[in-house]
Amino acid sequence: MKARFVPAIATQSLGRTWHHSLEHKLRLCHQYGLGTLELFFEDLEGVANNLPSSHPHLPSGTSFPGSTEEQEKQIAASQYIHELCVQYQLEILCLQPFMHYDGLVDPASHKAAIEKLHFWIRLAHILDTDLIQIPSSFLPESQCSGSRDRIVADLREAADVGLRSNPPVRFVYEALCWGTHVDLWDVAWSIVMEVDRPNFGTCLDTFNLAGRVFADPASPTGMTPNSYEDTRETIAKLRSELPRAIEKVFYVEVCDGERLDQPLVPGHKWYHPEQKARMSWSRNARLFPFEERGYMPVLEILEAICDAGYRGPISFELFSESANQAGKDVPEEHARRAAIAWAKLEEHMHWNDSADVSCNASV
Repeated sequence: MKARFVPAIATQSLGRTWHHSLEHKLRLCHQYGLGTLELFFEDLEGVANNLPSSHPHLPSGTSFPGSTEEQEKQIAASQYIHELCVQYQLEILCLQPFMHYDGLVDPASHKAAIEKLHFWIRLAHILDTDLIQIPSSFLPESQCSGSRDRIVADLREAADVGLRSNPPVRFVYEALCWGTHVDLWDVAWSIVMEVDRPNFGTCLDTFNLAGRVFADPASPTGMTPNSYEDTRETIAKLRSELPRAIEKVFYVEVCDGERLDQPLVPGHKWYHPEQKARMSWSRNARLFPFEERGYMPVLEILEAICDAGYRGPISFELFSESANQAGKDVPEEHARRAAIAWAKLEEHMHWNDSADVSCNASV
């Protein structure tokens, strides 16, 4: 069977919504061949907040049953975004991120999160996607439990809500490298296995994976003490574990990280006393594959995932200081960089080679 690797990109990768419109970014995705999207909720909110009161998708006189005014705007924005995606021949892979859900300590907060989840499912249906991403929580320990039983129970509840929806919705769980309790890919993987629902899987993100086992932006070396050994063990585990349930890998994100000149500690321009260093680094210093100053073993990790049998979307989820800028050329520059990275990735991974199911012919 011919391998199928689809280029995808998260919408905030082309610029943040407070500077750059989603409409412009969608045109660029079409122009540069980035036909599959992770829709960042921030972009949906941006569209909703800028819809004129006369917009045809906003209700006139009669509200959507049970919806607040803010939700009505988000519903209208979702309808409008879906129309734009049809116009530009784009597919929405997922809506993300449904943040700070797993392990909530406060019962009222958990109840509110479930209510919000029902609304997100409604938005997903309008957007014509069946996938919602849940990243591991990075709330303070006082607000989110590290109890595995609690985390698994919460995620099973979300999965069951998705299974009962019509049409059903899937969920993809991702370990953030600065997560409070879940910050390693294999911990998230084992949780997915224990949740054991057909609509519940994982996203493997080379930045978050390598950003935990290989890199440490707060270290003068930029690396963890046992970076190479831990990475070798991680790659071996990817190769041995993933083939047992490769269908649980719903999609893959590929980005590198910038090697900093100075450790990200007090005094660094990105240091934030209320954020872990890896989070501050992530928000400012991701890179597309093959870009200068990238230093993590993201290609080796991707090769292991693909050799384990993964076939599907390969997404660029970029956060960076450059994408946070207001310049009018920012979105197109990032779209161009993404297209260059994709072409290099296809060549490196031999994805254009004839029908061999092997991901990387050199492995």
